[in-house]
Amino acid sequence: MEKFGRSQSVKRIEDLRFLRGEGQYVDDVAPRDALFAVFFRSPVAHAVITELDVEDAREADGVHAVLTHADLAAAGMKTEMFAVTLENRDGSPAAAPVRHMLAKDRVRFVGEPVAIVVAESAEQARDAAEMIMFDYEDLPVHMAREAGGEALHEDVADNRAFDWELGDEAKVAAVFDSAAHVVSLEVDDNRVIVNPLETRGCFAEWDGGRLHVSVNAQGVWVPKDQLAAAFGVAKDLVRVTNPDVGGGFGMKAMVHPEMFSVAEAARVTGRAVRWMADRSEAMLADNGARDLVSMVEMAFDTDHKAIGYRVHSKCNLGAYNSQFGQIIQTRLFSRVLAGVYDLQDTYLRVEGIYTNTSPVDAYRGAGRPEAIYVLERLMDRAARELGVDPWELRRKSFIPSDAFPYAASTGETYDVGDFERVLARVDGLSDRAGFEARKAESAARGKLRGQGLCYYIESILGDPSEGAKIEFNEDGTVTIYVGTQSNGQGHETVYATFLSDQTGIPVEKIAVVQGDSDRIAKGGGTGGSRSVTTQANATLATVSKMIAAMVPYLSDKMGVDESAIRFDDERFRAEGSNLTPSMLEVAEMARADGRHDLLTHEERATLEARSFPNGAHVCEVEVDPETGMVEVDRYTVVDDFGNLINPMLAEGQVHGGVAQGVGQALMEHVGYDEDGQLLTATFMDYAMPRANDLPMYVFDTEAVPSTANPMGMKGCGEAGTVGAMAATANAVQDALWERGVRQADMPFTPQRVWELLKDGSVTAQ
Repeated sequence: MEKFGRSQSVKRIEDLRFLRGEGQYVDDVAPRDALFAVFFRSPVAHAVITELDVEDAREADGVHAVLTHADLAAAGMKTEMFAVTLENRDGSPAAAPVRHMLAKDRVRFVGEPVAIVVAESAEQARDAAEMIMFDYEDLPVHMAREAGGEALHEDVADNRAFDWELGDEAKVAAVFDSAAHVVSLEVDDNRVIVNPLETRGCFAEWDGGRLHVSVNAQGVWVPKDQLAAAFGVAKDLVRVTNPDVGGGFGMKAMVHPEMFSVAEAARVTGRAVRWMADRSEAMLADNGARDLVSMVEMAFDTDHKAIGYRVHSKCNLGAYNSQFGQIIQTRLFSRVLAGVYDLQDTYLRVEGIYTNTSPVDAYRGAGRPEAIYVLERLMDRAARELGVDPWELRRKSFIPSDAFPYAASTGETYDVGDFERVLARVDGLSDRAGFEARKAESAARGKLRGQGLCYYIESILGDPSEGAKIEFNEDGTVTIYVGTQSNGQGHETVYATFLSDQTGIPVEKIAVVQGDSDRIAKGGGTGGSRSVTTQANATLATVSKMIAAMVPYLSDKMGVDESAIRFDDERFRAEGSNLTPSMLEVAEMARADGRHDLLTHEERATLEARSFPNGAHVCEVEVDPETGMVEVDRYTVVDDFGNLINPMLAEGQVHGGVAQGVGQALMEHVGYDEDGQLLTATFMDYAMPRANDLPMYVFDTEAVPSTANPMGMKGCGEAGTVGAMAATANAVQDALWERGVRQADMPFTPQRVWELLKDGSVTAQ
């Protein structure tokens, strides 16, 4: 990988300021004299608003403004949130109900924002919010992932948001009719909350007619466009900035309603206004995830090779559509639906159901983890029913390495892959051969041991285009402006290192600027593991443009023809010239000669295709049948991420992703009562994985460089979670199988596992 990065494990540059407490998050950069905003939120899941009296709150001490939907509308704001919709499988348009920035006439989930209170202090704002008179008429609550029930929206009679399909249902049915074996399984994928380290927040301020909003999001351009539309102003009158962001996980990629009310409050008061959610507020009002049930079926031939696959999923979409809500469980699901298997055909049907839960459903790479989870749970079940080794069953159906590029039955084209090699590597690293001995040792102590395998594949998504701008500064430093946004992944280190590798500019002289719509004209933000592949591609294009611009200038300086000059990633060289200037030296000469055009270079580049990271996860668990406790004892991962810039950061991404996947499998779970009240609104009630819940992973890579980008990269941001859910669940199922448990679904909490063992038959409810 000499040309496209040195693949060295470099420690993160940005960690120094984070460890010193010098991070610049929203709460750190908000103006000191900013007013504080608090949202009054719905205390009920479904009701008609009969009274909303905020006059007493407006008169409370320290209060500067109280705004409701009526106030936003009276100010001329466009209060409808932007949302994406699909086309149903019968060709009709999917549901498109309106969601307002503050509730209008009706509330549809506990925590829906109804009014914003702005005061000199957060305490005064909270006190005033308690003075709001809110009366309502209860409506029936719909919580089931089934069509029907009380309509949440007047124009969606059966609460079905969409009914979408991919593939030829009749053709797949014919494949199943001809199959030697058919295996089916109903798989439940439980609901989880994102819980980033930093909750959502923002501040807003106006300078005359120009708005500035700083928000801890995953990009600035989508919020900028939607703010301009909401206020009916030109886009150049809106500036959005992203400071340091403490975790995004896809949830912060979407635009949430609070930002608009905060911006209007700043306009009304003439002061900067800040808002930060507390943890329970975030659990109520953030977009949720997962929460779908799938009937999955696989057809096999006489040799136990998989030949067809079909899925019917019903997902809880929440109360509204979102920026991504309808596509999360459909298009993203479908892109890796067939996994790594050579299938004749696949069919997917997804029904989205509105319920009185959280606002919308989407995050944590939603779509890819769900698709792989149901597929790999089914492969595990098929191995048991067919009496085949689960590793061998997968090998029989792998796409062979000589079949790439491979046109999958879902319409995707996988460019490269060598799944056999990856699986062989994880076989050895996990000491699969020693499993039976470890199982016997566990049994001698009265414990049950299980091993679970998951072979995953995912696709790198998001905007395939990205830009980069490189500036040479007077003090001899260089600034690179990027269109992606770090949420803690280490972008500053990766981008500075990559640029240094391509130009020879010392990494300590490179500063990375991100998240400012005034300083960066256009960008795609961060999501779908797109950042490094798209941004590195744009950086290469910018460096190429920069070299092309400098060569004619150097031709005169070096006294040679342009065609004789070469750049070797460190210096310009040419036979017949004693000059070998570095990039920084060229910039210094150009500045002295008044050639300021050579000091700034900018280019956009587009990836023509997606890359497909893949890999194998092997989890071993030990179960105490007396208590139901599940301990993850061993965990091994081998990934094919293609070429890596910084292996240590890639491993860190996998570590975090595995923690998310294992966390969902063993403990994370959202609970509601029959009235739609959230029962898991604090960390006393919602369990998150801790360090002592996980072993130290064994991690390695087997690189099959991608052909979809010039760097040969594949991305790694979500890979850990995509593989971990099924690997862990399959391990628990393996441990419980000998005790007669035939249906086991996440989360495998001690109580649920104990009940499963007690019943020895069906999933505990």
